[in-house]
Amino acid sequence: MSSDKRPLRGNLVVVTAPSGAGKSSLVERALARVDRLRYSVSYTTREARGAERHGVNYFFVSEDEFLKMRDRGEFVESARVHGYLYGTQRTAIEKMMGEGYDVILDIDVQGADQIRRQMPDAITIFVLPPSREVLESRLRSRNLNTSSDLDRRLRNAVAEVHAYKDFKYVIVNDDLDRATSALEAIIIAERHRTDRQEGAALDILSTFGGELFYA
Repeated sequence: MSSDKRPLRGNLVVVTAPSGAGKSSLVERALARVDRLRYSVSYTTREARGAERHGVNYFFVSEDEFLKMRDRGEFVESARVHGYLYGTQRTAIEKMMGEGYDVILDIDVQGADQIRRQMPDAITIFVLPPSREVLESRLRSRNLNTSSDLDRRLRNAVAEVHAYKDFKYVIVNDDLDRATSALEAIIIAERHRTDRQEGAALDILSTFGGELFYA
């Protein structure tokens, strides 16, 4: 691509799953392995857990601040999940996509469904755990949730898993390496859709000159 051309607008990659299915681990791995992929940091009203850092894992804000941002229309999606508010800032993803980066979101099922309805071109991916038992085991191994919070997440998961059929892709996270490879493959394949490569193809065709024909 010549330097005087604007970069091709990036894709929006939406990864969602019930809590504990492993979507955050998959997104983290994809970011380390796929070039031109950026992470959109969500806003939340919950407190930081463990080693989480403000501006890296989430932007941790008060509920009042969050609601003011939402009322100003700053979020492309927002939802209350497990008692806390979460949202994705519109200007942040638009800026990165405009610069030619694919932007990956790690968000809850409610928020992902909002984006799926608003932005049909988004690459929507649903991550399923191999079973309810595995999901519960993963949530318990985190040791970050109270008993009531764990029960609420499991109850929500019963409803959330049925949403998989509304998304473009499904990844069963029964093996982290295999699931990561699947996520990478989806992102890279979407970059090579014919409609997204048309500009590059026409540039190449122009070097051949003359009318197109088959010998």
